[in-house]
Amino acid sequence: MPSIRPRRSALYVPGSSPRALAKAPSLGADVVILDLEDAVAPAEKDAARARAVETVAAFRQAGSPVEIVVRANGLGTPWIEADLAAIAAARPDALLLPKISRAEDLARVRALLAPDAALPLWAMIETPLAVLDPLSIATARDERLPLEMLVLGLNDLARETGTRQVPGRAPMLPWLMTALAAARAAGIGILDGVFNDIADEAGFAAECRQGRDCGFDGKTVIHPRQVDGANAAFAPSAEEIARATRIAGVFDLAENAGKGVVMVDGRMVERLHADMAQRLLRLAEAIAARG
Repeated sequence: MPSIRPRRSALYVPGSSPRALAKAPSLGADVVILDLEDAVAPAEKDAARARAVETVAAFRQAGSPVEIVVRANGLGTPWIEADLAAIAAARPDALLLPKISRAEDLARVRALLAPDAALPLWAMIETPLAVLDPLSIATARDERLPLEMLVLGLNDLARETGTRQVPGRAPMLPWLMTALAAARAAGIGILDGVFNDIADEAGFAAECRQGRDCGFDGKTVIHPRQVDGANAAFAPSAEEIARATRIAGVFDLAENAGKGVVMVDGRMVERLHADMAQRLLRLAEAIAARG
């Protein structure tokens, strides 16, 4: 069966901060996103790009298990072409593209990248157009530069729509679930948006639980103190692992050969539940392998 890469936490790290970049590999996040966009002032863009390239090389040399992604500046900015050239040459695990509103935006990025560039793309879903039709973005395929992940950008979405970011996120839930359904229809991953109040640990934990219940693979975070909470929320619990262990191989038993439904722990279990249990166990194994 295919392996699973844990993406419980994806930590944004400003490309303009040498101190933060140096600490990034040791903070426990599954993914580190080196940010050249929102976290970097215009005057610092060139220096941040150079530091990000150096950081990718340092991760590679150290053999870090952390997935490293670089977020470029947006299409239409004066920095996008230099960003794309430098990131493609550095070969991080993925290139994150902000403010992707339609499939044509991905086509423009692919056209700007050099013909020999080959790396996965991640797309930010953070504009009204994007949440109206995330499926066209998620299914915009390319073998050389495949789209691998959608990432919710709820702060930009709130700014552009006037939507209030309230506990429980009721005004935004339809957009979140539409984007999630688009990702799953396309067979790609999806990460939940950030939680802004670093001091509100209870609120962050509640939003992580909601994101896990909704089906997200993990959560983007803006501070190292949020990493452990996201990792815990998006990892299978001991009870889930125990139950999945009982379900995963139940249809391999001789007495269940040919059956479509069996009883486990007093509950009806179908073959699709066994498939889900096997995936959960692979995720647990991948998390354990990270240490």
